[in-house]
Amino acid sequence: MRGLLAGVAIGVAGLLEAPATFAQDVASPESVVPIAAVLTVDSEVMYAQSLFGLRVSQELAAEEAVLLAENRRIQAELTEEERELTAQREGMDPKAFRAIADAFDTRVVQIRIEQEQKSRNIEVRRKRQEEEFIRAASPILTDLMREAEASVIMERRDMLLADPSIDITSVAIQRLNQRLGDGRVQGDNSQDAGQDN
Repeated sequence: MRGLLAGVAIGVAGLLEAPATFAQDVASPESVVPIAAVLTVDSEVMYAQSLFGLRVSQELAAEEAVLLAENRRIQAELTEEERELTAQREGMDPKAFRAIADAFDTRVVQIRIEQEQKSRNIEVRRKRQEEEFIRAASPILTDLMREAEASVIMERRDMLLADPSIDITSVAIQRLNQRLGDGRVQGDNSQDAGQDN
């Protein structure tokens, strides 16, 4: 993932014209908002370290663990079935064995397709959650931009060189956690992935 905000922000005019100054908020380093024309943010870090991102990561990791366990169980069952089928081969009519073997192969292919679809569903949900996060984060980042009297927020990893003092990743995480929490809304159990099954 190459930055959740990659390609979103534009313009770097004035970046090196003057050093950033800071708003008078000394409660903690994370709450300091630089006063600068251009701000930077590491959107991957912002997402991963936010309560929202941590919650999604935990949920998807749990789903992946369930799928992995299911895949291992299915593989063990199919391996045993294949072993039994091979053992029966000598005493069977070749045509009858071929029919059974073809049916087994067809079932294996279908199971593989179904399991791969489950894996893709998890990835689709991961992407949707990232997009939902960016939509929810946009007003908060806009507020930070106004507070900093900035014209633009750039993805940090897309910049060749930037003053570290204009990075607002930490303060953005703090604001996101305060206003979004873990991103759950009332009545939402974050089970939208089930719609893809």
